[in-house]
Amino acid sequence: MKDKMKTVAFSNLIASLVFLGAGAWAYSQTLSFRTVKGSYVQAATFPQIMLLGMMGFAGVLLVQSAWKLTRFGFKANDWAYEKAASLNFVKDRGVLFALVTMVLCAAFVAWFRTLGYVLASFLLCFAVMVLIGKRNLVQMLLISALVPLCMWLLFYLLLKVNIPMGPLTFVRDFVDDIL
Repeated sequence: MKDKMKTVAFSNLIASLVFLGAGAWAYSQTLSFRTVKGSYVQAATFPQIMLLGMMGFAGVLLVQSAWKLTRFGFKANDWAYEKAASLNFVKDRGVLFALVTMVLCAAFVAWFRTLGYVLASFLLCFAVMVLIGKRNLVQMLLISALVPLCMWLLFYLLLKVNIPMGPLTFVRDFVDDIL
């Protein structure tokens, strides 16, 4: 059994349990979101759909990993029995980039109310593009600005979800004046 604990299948089993636990906790948090009478789509709807999807995929990974770790799932030369990669960020730049991305996402959450959705998303998107090696500045600026703005418009106009705008509240007022 000790050899099985160093395989990709075992790593996937642990990861699926972590994602199931985190997803269940996050879903329980959405149950306390405020509801708006007369609105078909509530503030909790989108996060709940995404979390159910994440937990569904984690459940599939859990079953697959458990199957692979039993004798029933054994096949010669199966990828699941390869040695799992190290999570040492000193040795693996991909792990370091993942950790930095997690820190950026935490900063996004911290900046969300102050800067608003569009500015916080702009900063996150731009930082992630720098991190993955994009170098076309015009393309990075356009994508970082237009994607969050279009997503805000989608949520604000179609789904009627009022997302904080921070210093860009004048954009929401401008859209309200036009429509």
